[in-house]
Amino acid sequence: MKLSVVILNYNVRYFLEQCILSVQRAIGSLDAEIIVIDNNSSDDSCAMVKSRFPNILLIENKENVGFSKANNQAVKKANGEYICILNPDTAVAEDTFLKVLNYAESVEDLGALGVHLMDGTGTFLPESKRNVPTPMVSLKKLMGNGTSYYALQVTESGQGEVEVLVGAFILLKKSIYLEIDGFDEDYFMYGEDIDFSYKITKKGYKNHYLGNVKVLHYKGESTQKDKDYMDRFYGAMKIFYSKHFRINALLSGIVNIGVYLAKNMARNKTNIGTPESLRQLKNAYVLTENLTLLKKLSMILKMDVSSASKLIFSDENITDCLFIFDVDYMSYTQIFSVMKKFRNKGNIFRIRPSGCDFILGSDQSDQKGVVEVF
Repeated sequence: MKLSVVILNYNVRYFLEQCILSVQRAIGSLDAEIIVIDNNSSDDSCAMVKSRFPNILLIENKENVGFSKANNQAVKKANGEYICILNPDTAVAEDTFLKVLNYAESVEDLGALGVHLMDGTGTFLPESKRNVPTPMVSLKKLMGNGTSYYALQVTESGQGEVEVLVGAFILLKKSIYLEIDGFDEDYFMYGEDIDFSYKITKKGYKNHYLGNVKVLHYKGESTQKDKDYMDRFYGAMKIFYSKHFRINALLSGIVNIGVYLAKNMARNKTNIGTPESLRQLKNAYVLTENLTLLKKLSMILKMDVSSASKLIFSDENITDCLFIFDVDYMSYTQIFSVMKKFRNKGNIFRIRPSGCDFILGSDQSDQKGVVEVF
């Protein structure tokens, strides 16, 4: 078998459904499998998988064992030559796996491969490609200078060697995953992808970023910046430093002070202004040929909704509109392209996955997304 896609889920039932549907499309004729491992979700995620995707291997944990341990569990069951670790709050384009596998097999000594991640507004997520966060690099970032934290030597749309990838999408050979003993289970959540990437390079492999492959990541579903997030994130960085760096008492003290200040600034931060999804929009368009869907959406959204064809995007000056993409009408490849083109113009995007009775989206990458069921 060529590929195993491992999806770790925790209480994101609707995002998980879209993720699986997009992966199934992208697998196409590849010899591949999907493995879903659930960390004791309290919603109906597992029931949905059993009902909608009975042929998918579902592993149901009876407790939340964290990101590292759960992914390691699933990889042990995987049959693929390559493993793709994938967040449930993602959607992939139809040619994603063909592109990443072709690239992976063209690079000598490849460790892991990452891609261009974008949030629900179409905005590039810079953590898609990073440098190793040494204590000094991290301290600079805590003080507001992230230029050495992100891998700026490779452009958003470029490709090439980088040091650290993000755990929302990582592709690598299973043999390498096992060689580095997988994700370090001392990390419960956050920081494990940095440690993972670093261990790969320490073994002499090269991590790469492929910018012409775009994956949608509703980051707010997995990164809610509450007290628990702050404690786990900065606690994970301390674990990373203790494992891989020797730092003297002075530098350790400076880093601890920086961590303390960053945690308190993040906790006290408030959103200013009205959330994007609540602003007054000029128009709402559904990109579909399904009139029944159009009628249902008009009812649940309580606003005037018009159908539109793809030709609407020939207008370069579209602003302050709500766009709902029907995946039975537009491919994810097309949707991602439109989102990138019309981002930062006050537009809001929602997706109706193929054959589903809901739409979903996200207007801010640090907050939970929006799901409307009809």
